[in-house]
Amino acid sequence: MDIVFMGTPEFAVPCLERLISDGHNVKGVFTQPDKPKGRGHKMQFPPVKECAVEAGIPVYQPLKMKDGEAISILESLKPELIIVVAYGKILPKEILDYPKYGCINMHASILPRYRGAAPIQWSVLNGEKISGVTAMKMDVGLDTGDMLLTKTVEIGENETAGELHDKLSVLGADVMSETIDLLLKGELKPEKQDDSESNYAPMLSKDLCPIDWNESAQKVHNKVRGLSPWPVATAKLGEKTIKIHKTAVSGKCNATSGEVVVSDKKLIVACGESTSVEIIVLQTEGKKAMNASDFLRGNPIEKGIILK
Repeated sequence: MDIVFMGTPEFAVPCLERLISDGHNVKGVFTQPDKPKGRGHKMQFPPVKECAVEAGIPVYQPLKMKDGEAISILESLKPELIIVVAYGKILPKEILDYPKYGCINMHASILPRYRGAAPIQWSVLNGEKISGVTAMKMDVGLDTGDMLLTKTVEIGENETAGELHDKLSVLGADVMSETIDLLLKGELKPEKQDDSESNYAPMLSKDLCPIDWNESAQKVHNKVRGLSPWPVATAKLGEKTIKIHKTAVSGKCNATSGEVVVSDKKLIVACGESTSVEIIVLQTEGKKAMNASDFLRGNPIEKGIILK
């Protein structure tokens, strides 16, 4: 099948690689413009562009999708289908309607549960037990199109958003490949979404980072998992801000919320609802992340101190 692929980050790369290995004619790749990175501000290719260039596929990086450039490119490529995976741009109706088979998006959640930019992170933040990837026929709404195929995975009790991201990235390629097979066989069965079951999953911001120690240990743990690897949960230790990368739910505890109840080899902090959480990996300003046991050897924390 003649396909145009639209995607940008690392998450989308396995889908592009699968299109190539499945033998489809990927006529072109659309991706976000190159961006400066690092201290030298050297321009860097998006991961999808790196993959496309290596495979010898033409790459297009239009700044806008509504000024006529994008549709002009598509008219020259004449794709039968457009596959969209974390592209990061809204597609206008003229593009959605252009290919014979329309545009199919691989969305990293079980629709309609989480629509929006950060479904993986919010699934973890909200303590969901199951996630997945949904192949969706795109329309002009935000992740509102008909569902075509969904596959699910369990979310481990200590699994981070970063780990779930990697798992769903691989699953997305499987969902995409099977969806295209069913499309070619005429066996897809589109299903309308129930809007009443949807939640919006907005982009993350650093405003989410501070931990509220009055919440239960499970909610604190979910926040740490959901904000890993970015933007990372934080707490105040005296005047210093510490980043908390990894935790585990600990035992019952009746101390004041935020109080350090164990600081000998382990670092355990009291939370709300008579619970506690163990901080396993943390990072202080200007330092590398390290295990709490190693941190405590060089930076003893007095038992009874209150984290804010």
